[in-house]
Amino acid sequence: MAKREVDIVVLSDLHLGTYGCHAKELLQYLKSIKPKAVVLNGDIIDIWQFSKRYWPATHMMVIKQLVGLIAKDVPVYYIPGNHDEMIRKFKGFHLGSLKITNKLSLKIDGEKVWIFHGDVFDVVMQHSKWLAKLGAIGYDMLILINRFVNFISQKMGRGKVSLSKKIKNSVKGAVKFINNFETTVCDIAAENHYKYVICGHIHHPEIRTIVTKDGPVVYMNSGDWIENLTTLEYHDNKWSIYKYAEDAVAQAIDVSKKKIIKESPKEMMANLLQEMNLKSNKSLNNLSDTIEAA
Repeated sequence: MAKREVDIVVLSDLHLGTYGCHAKELLQYLKSIKPKAVVLNGDIIDIWQFSKRYWPATHMMVIKQLVGLIAKDVPVYYIPGNHDEMIRKFKGFHLGSLKITNKLSLKIDGEKVWIFHGDVFDVVMQHSKWLAKLGAIGYDMLILINRFVNFISQKMGRGKVSLSKKIKNSVKGAVKFINNFETTVCDIAAENHYKYVICGHIHHPEIRTIVTKDGPVVYMNSGDWIENLTTLEYHDNKWSIYKYAEDAVAQAIDVSKKKIIKESPKEMMANLLQEMNLKSNKSLNNLSDTIEAA
């Protein structure tokens, strides 16, 4: 199968290691594309809720798929979020074509693009991290309940529903938080002369122009792989929101678990490093001519 070419892919809020992560669907998506560069914009592995008892084969297959891109010298930028904040201590770390950074500034076709996870603008995260962690556990439970509800709903011939979306859309405080988050992000981006700003964190995929006192800024959010199953893509000089639900090609890809060989953690790490075929002199400067790290 010919893979769909994409210049830049921005993925965020995968939450690998949790019950809510749609790893199978994510794997199908990754197998359907051929990106020139990948940005992992936070909350990739959910360290807050990580448990040795829950790490399905499909979650490991997603990691292997990403490692496979690094092995092919595809630039992969990892920007940690709040759920994988432990990785922030490795800022500046290079491993093959992988680079860990807290934020990313790109120049694409002459325009400045600012990419970061976004939790730095979350008041709850900054002042009540314990409350944020408690909320994350509650959210994961809600997703589990939602899956059970959808299973029953589909058996009855009805469509899927998103309980968390209904709650967020009906609670004025949640809607206000999203609007304030987007406005704050764009105000700061405009002050620093960015035309585009890309975030994750709030699980709300969107592309819209926000007018600030310093001029218009295009705000973009990649969404998540818990509810929305969305990604930001840049191709043919245009940004767009990818939606798995509308991609029949990706949905048809077979990711059978039967092909997986069980490995011990030590064997798994050794095989991943071998697959990457690391060389100390590899460079990240192999983006296309229209894309450059700023």
